[in-house]
Amino acid sequence: MLMAAHWVREGWLLVPAGGEATEWRLHAAPAGGISPDGGRLVTPPDATTHGLFPAEAPPPAVASDFPALVGWRALRLPLTRAEAERVLTGQLVVAGYHGGRLTAAHGVQLPGVLDDLYAAKARAREFGVSWQAARPSLALWAPTARRVALRLWPTDGPLTAEPQVVAAARQPDGSWVADGEASWRDARYLWEVEVYVPATGRVETNVVTDPYSAALTRGSTHSVIIDLTDPRWAPPAWLRTPSPRVERQVDQAIYELHVRDFSVSDQTVPEPLRGTFRAFTLPDTAGVRALAELKAAGLTTIHLLPTFNIATLPDRSQQAVVDENLDAYPPDSASQQGLIGEIADRDGFNWGYDPLHWSVPEGSYCTDPEGGARTREFREAIAALHGLGLQVVLDVVYNHTAAHGQHPDSVWDRVVPGYYHRQCGRTGEVLDSTCCSNIATEHAMAGRAMVDSLVRWARHYHVDGFRFDLMGHHSRQNLLDVRAALDGLTLTDDGVDGRRLFLYGEGWNFGEVKDDALFVQARQGNLGGTGIGTFNDRLRDGVLGGSPVDQSTLTEPGFGTGLACLPVEEATGGPSRNQAQASRLGYLTDLVKLSLAGNLRDFRLLCHDGVVRRGDEIDYHGVAAGYADSPTEVISYVDAHDNETLYDIGVIKRPRAGLEERVRRNTLMLATVALAQTPLFWHAGTERLRSKSLDRDSYNSGDWFNLLDWTGQENGFGRGLPPAWANLERWPLLGPLLADPALRPTPAHIAEARRQALRLLRLRRDTPQLRLGSAELIKERVHFPAAPPGVIVMEIADPRRPLRVVLNATQEEQAGCAALSYLVEQ
Repeated sequence: MLMAAHWVREGWLLVPAGGEATEWRLHAAPAGGISPDGGRLVTPPDATTHGLFPAEAPPPAVASDFPALVGWRALRLPLTRAEAERVLTGQLVVAGYHGGRLTAAHGVQLPGVLDDLYAAKARAREFGVSWQAARPSLALWAPTARRVALRLWPTDGPLTAEPQVVAAARQPDGSWVADGEASWRDARYLWEVEVYVPATGRVETNVVTDPYSAALTRGSTHSVIIDLTDPRWAPPAWLRTPSPRVERQVDQAIYELHVRDFSVSDQTVPEPLRGTFRAFTLPDTAGVRALAELKAAGLTTIHLLPTFNIATLPDRSQQAVVDENLDAYPPDSASQQGLIGEIADRDGFNWGYDPLHWSVPEGSYCTDPEGGARTREFREAIAALHGLGLQVVLDVVYNHTAAHGQHPDSVWDRVVPGYYHRQCGRTGEVLDSTCCSNIATEHAMAGRAMVDSLVRWARHYHVDGFRFDLMGHHSRQNLLDVRAALDGLTLTDDGVDGRRLFLYGEGWNFGEVKDDALFVQARQGNLGGTGIGTFNDRLRDGVLGGSPVDQSTLTEPGFGTGLACLPVEEATGGPSRNQAQASRLGYLTDLVKLSLAGNLRDFRLLCHDGVVRRGDEIDYHGVAAGYADSPTEVISYVDAHDNETLYDIGVIKRPRAGLEERVRRNTLMLATVALAQTPLFWHAGTERLRSKSLDRDSYNSGDWFNLLDWTGQENGFGRGLPPAWANLERWPLLGPLLADPALRPTPAHIAEARRQALRLLRLRRDTPQLRLGSAELIKERVHFPAAPPGVIVMEIADPRRPLRVVLNATQEEQAGCAALSYLVEQ
């Protein structure tokens, strides 16, 4: 039965308009058993029936909260609150009748009424484990549950033993509470939730970890009762090392780094610590020296890919490894990826965008993953990075979970079935436009869980910011709620000044939420005035020659990848299309210019066709290219963990270039980021020509393809054909490239690329004109005089030290700037 009815407010339901029905009823069965059978509805003996009455329209707020349901038929349900709460714990079916014959039967989606009845009342409650003196109290929000109990295992007992079972008491806010004893400290526990599950059509007893877990056992099978303020979990270095201060958001220079990549291949790290948080605490490893070098040049911040508890990573003791010597295979062989593919879902590598528990550090990154030890080890890593003078930003994923329904990796949905995930309005199917089970943070308690998790990371770990995965799948209001909650944190009370935490994310516009279909999204163009940044794909595409996710432009070069250097016939198919090539180069150059000026919506730019346009008048795939009101609302980048690395995309787009040219181009492309009036974002290793052997999606490609070599002896190119599961159709193109030894840089090339990248960081740090910090100053002072094709000249007026910047993407000296280079002169 499709879940096409929506109980949106106490007393109000919505059903699809149209149909034959002239009479409507709500049927409720405590344990399920309702099903349509031809022209009638089969109901169990304990079912109850309640009349529904057509109404003109629901309250106005319903339309703003549920815009996708505007125009649906409104039905009034005259139940008392007690009656509503009772029927919400069982199966519900809205049935339409005509002349006594069943003409429609819809299951009922409940998020609206659950928010209406309970969310405000639950606002003051602390979920998970809270402490009164030395006694814990555990709270779980489960308003549709029939019964909830706590299964408890003492600290020193085996998890195979029978647990102590403690009944939880239901509260008026839909929560269930179990008050404990001091002896519960460090005990392991699970929630036992007896609840009707629409997907199975019956009452289930779900035994689940706590979605608000603060700690977990090895393997993340059980939650652990800990106090995050317990001194045992507070390393001395973490207590005494303050967060480094970045004065303004525009000063941010961010380095995106994967925890395992950082040390798993570093031979200067003791083997037991490779791939762990503790590798950051070692004083003189190759990786730590590299980070210190970047910091000395001007890097401010380490952005760590997901560090929360990840569903797809097994415990370190259970991780599979490839037994063969992969170095023995040719650079264009399929053998490496084949062997990695056999263990890909059982090894220790994954990007980690598969959250199991949002607010607990990942256990496979710990030497001791039991209970509070995870907290201690992660705090040690944060303290070590702070000690290097680097801020720490966490990559967070609240837009989806790894699973939903009754799947073992489903947590939230087994507590309140059908509430936390975004469902199709007409079917009830959980949507997966994020490639996993979408979370509906527009629902009050889902949004609340997101805020609570972020406050925990800030208050109890002292991190310095958050990067939001697929942020456009959250609402603008979600992010404003996050900002307000963080702004309330103080150094005195919380150990962190929440107002200084930096927020940014992927403001992409797609899926069921596209174009604000369900709410005003936290996406590009919607965050003006918030100070929250979004990644600028306009710069990326202008430099590279098109979106890396668009395979139709895979081999087409851009401003930085050789368009200005190609013969006309090579770039466009023949001399007769010279104008098309020039026009494309001009357009991509406009995108780069606009991005250098902060990608502001009202920046006025003389475009390549001689027309002056505002940023929001320049087209970008049918939308405005310029979308920001402030330069801090833009994160400039040209590569990231997603898609090909900067080196790899350069090989694909310009395969015949020599290695010296590749080094110069790498520097030139990084300069478009470093010299922009926005925060800077570099992918780890991009300064040392990092390659993933042309892999376009290395999320599950193992340590082999994700190599990060701090010694500079190799860059990762030619480690075999990239995994077939993401690259098979491109193998005919990629194989010959990987086999070409002329495309593999030497240590000398890697060293030169690193030296030039460090020079860029120092230049950005030491040149305040490149970080004006306000839209008004940018519009007043930044200008782009006419320049030859393939060349950008940017002038920054300053009463004392005017600046002239040249980016030359041609193979000839232009405007006083050497070929394939940049120039900054005062």
